[in-house]
Amino acid sequence: MLKLLSVFAAVFIAELGDKTQLATLLFASDRDLSPFMVFIAASSALVVSTALAVLVGNFAGRYLEALPLKLIAGVGFLAIGAWTIAEHFRGA
Repeated sequence: MLKLLSVFAAVFIAELGDKTQLATLLFASDRDLSPFMVFIAASSALVVSTALAVLVGNFAGRYLEALPLKLIAGVGFLAIGAWTIAEHFRGA
């Protein structure tokens, strides 16, 4: 149960204030869209993307045990962060 709570907490904190949540907020502010439908669509998208992540992660964990997957994921996050910062200073 503790591991389940730690997964929930990590994902919940990671999702707070990210671009996806902000996009969902903007969609919900549109008077032409039902807030309930925005919730259903956003929730479904999160479930599908999470399912893909779990499937790929499960496959990677089984067949790529020799690779330092946490290191690769960390470097990926750093690269995305550096790219985002660079785009900010380029004025994009």
